[in-house]
Amino acid sequence: MKPVKILSVDDETDLELLLTQYFRRQIRKGDYQFFFAHNGLEALTMLLKEKDIDIILSDINMPEMDGLTLLTKINELQNPALKCIMVSAYGDMSNIRSAMNNGAFDFATKPIDLDDLSVTIEKAIQQIEYIKQSQEEHSQLESLKTDLAVAGEIQQAILPRIFPPFPENEHELDLAATMIPAKDVGGDFYDFFRIDDDHIGLVIADVSGKGVPAAIFMAVSRTLIRTIALQGFEPGVCLTKSNELLSKESIDSMFVTVFYAIYDIRTGELAYCNGGHNAPYILKANGSVEMMPLSTNCMVGAIDDWQFQSAKAQLGVGDTLVLYTDGVNEAFNADFQEYGEERMEQLLRQQSGKDCRSLIDAQMNDVKAYAGDAPQSDDITIMALKRKA
Repeated sequence: MKPVKILSVDDETDLELLLTQYFRRQIRKGDYQFFFAHNGLEALTMLLKEKDIDIILSDINMPEMDGLTLLTKINELQNPALKCIMVSAYGDMSNIRSAMNNGAFDFATKPIDLDDLSVTIEKAIQQIEYIKQSQEEHSQLESLKTDLAVAGEIQQAILPRIFPPFPENEHELDLAATMIPAKDVGGDFYDFFRIDDDHIGLVIADVSGKGVPAAIFMAVSRTLIRTIALQGFEPGVCLTKSNELLSKESIDSMFVTVFYAIYDIRTGELAYCNGGHNAPYILKANGSVEMMPLSTNCMVGAIDDWQFQSAKAQLGVGDTLVLYTDGVNEAFNADFQEYGEERMEQLLRQQSGKDCRSLIDAQMNDVKAYAGDAPQSDDITIMALKRKA
């Protein structure tokens, strides 16, 4: 443990002997380390040399620079962990009051009662330790906030962000997506990738929990699902294999709801597997909205040896598949009322004929308007794919 560094500032050299004699045990044990200056100018020079002085014991009346001026200079350092104890004659209460009003920690009167001074120094040390601990915690918090901000940027960077993603098929399909985390980092993710010339994979998922643990599980889940999917497995097999790996490695029983689909660009056929995720919508070309069947599979990573089942759906020309996480339908307003599926379906009907980006923006804006001043309670992710030909 580092010694408490005390700077005594007094033009009376006898005080040096008194302090070193009285505190000899603390000095010998390495608890205290004393430094001495004879006026304010010498004290400032000492502070430049010894930047970790903890306590300044300063006389008020000194030549060249008095204690009150020194106190003003010390205040300019803006170091709340540096404590000043002012010393003056008992009859000099006016200057002592000025010192206290200008931020001195405490005072002592001459002739100094060293027993009383010892108690005052101990009080100052307690304050210094508290302030340093608070400063360290604040520094750690700022560092954590910086790390979280960087993690959030990395998380956004690993999600596909180039739209349109398949320009060679731009006349056949439209695709857009967005993810807005509730905190610095989130547990939602979306993904899309080309499997072969005629098929693309679509993934939307929501990890249980929030914050850093969910973000880490999200990154692992996305990597596993994409890696397995790119091997060409049909959706049910892909989620079965992903579940085998995630359920064995899951910590604190974390899981992820996943909707994974393979879209046939030529025919509009959708082979999919819903692993405990929200049922997507299909916005028909005629403006009607159809909810796809609810999931009959469990969440991915929740139960060992679960055999996930695939299903099929068909997109007609002009139809739009809308995938989302429960941050949309379960968004709350200031009265703790949910946004709900009915309001979402109404909004989707109004987007008939719109491109995917416009549809997503309209949905996000409607959720935001509904929530008002209520804080975002969950990650919000939406992905839309429209068959154009």
